[in-house]
Amino acid sequence: MAGAGGGHRAASRPRPGVGESAPVRRLLITATLLVLGCVLVLPLVSVFAEALRGGIGAYLASFRDPEALAAIRLTLLVAAIAVPVNIFFGLSAAWAIAKFSFPGKRLLITLIDLPYAVSPVVSGLVYIMIYGANGVFGPWLAAHDLQVIFAVPGIVLATIFVTFPFVARELIPLMEAQGTEEEQAAMTLGASGWQTFRRVTLPNVRWALLYGVILCNARAMGEFGAVSVVSGHIRGKTATMPLQVEILYNEYNYVAAFAVASLLAMLALVTLVAKAVVERRAGAAAAAVETALQPHEAS
Repeated sequence: MAGAGGGHRAASRPRPGVGESAPVRRLLITATLLVLGCVLVLPLVSVFAEALRGGIGAYLASFRDPEALAAIRLTLLVAAIAVPVNIFFGLSAAWAIAKFSFPGKRLLITLIDLPYAVSPVVSGLVYIMIYGANGVFGPWLAAHDLQVIFAVPGIVLATIFVTFPFVARELIPLMEAQGTEEEQAAMTLGASGWQTFRRVTLPNVRWALLYGVILCNARAMGEFGAVSVVSGHIRGKTATMPLQVEILYNEYNYVAAFAVASLLAMLALVTLVAKAVVERRAGAAAAAVETALQPHEAS
């Protein structure tokens, strides 16, 4: 497992020393903690401090605003659509890349990585050029009374684009490393393709899949750039939580802005906890497999 399993196992193993002196080690550790404190912890604490500056009553009142509630509902709706789509795509792409050989395989992997290299703002502009009023499909969409840009479909498309690689990129290295022996053995024993996938492939990749889903969901709920371009910032309709934070902040409604931002921060913290739990469970599962194999290897 590239992210959840392999990385955790590698990180948990004791590493040999490389000969740095104690002052150098202390300096490196101190510098790391200082950077983490200034760049990550301090801004995070300030978000909650600003959100609660007006008291708990003002903080909770920020979430009773209809526009804030609409932004929360839209964010959850977009994530609920984008994440399953990326799960299906990630599993399909990983299965095809890891289990089959075909021309253009490396090109397909490169294309999956494309959202990592392209700015989210650029991806939003591309969708406007395709589905906007003056875009490639704009006249056809208008003729059929369909609206993609400045509407929920455009937000969903932009979110799917920026979260495209997260599931696939977790699964591909793991499935390539696992090979096809177990699937071939299952099919030799008479299992169908679906049974092989459900009983052999899926259990072997479940932790990597869950890890990818967690990352995908976190990015889907927090995406700003691409969504900002295609949403139109229509309050109560196309404003997701990150956009709602910007709108409130520009209106000097700091308590409400930081209250919504604190909700996003809490979602991020929950994601980190879930990520840590998955890494720990994946490491424990890998260790159990290694322990189970040791007697066979010794014999």
